Amino acid sequence: MAQPTLNNPVLKAYYQRLIAKGKEPKVAIIACMRKLISILNTMIARRQKWDPGRYALS
Repeated sequence: MAQPTLNNPVLKAYYQRLIAKGKEPKVAIIACMRKLISILNTMIARRQKWDPGRYALS
């Protein structure tokens, strides 16, 4: 299991929403990892630090 992904409260909430919609756990974890990679790539490009409020998923 991808523990670093699920230790993040923003991604954990995203994972739980995917599971609630009926996604398989492995599919939901891969989606969370992809979301994390996208966020990190954007942060690197913009030279930003992590701000959980900015990446809160609704």
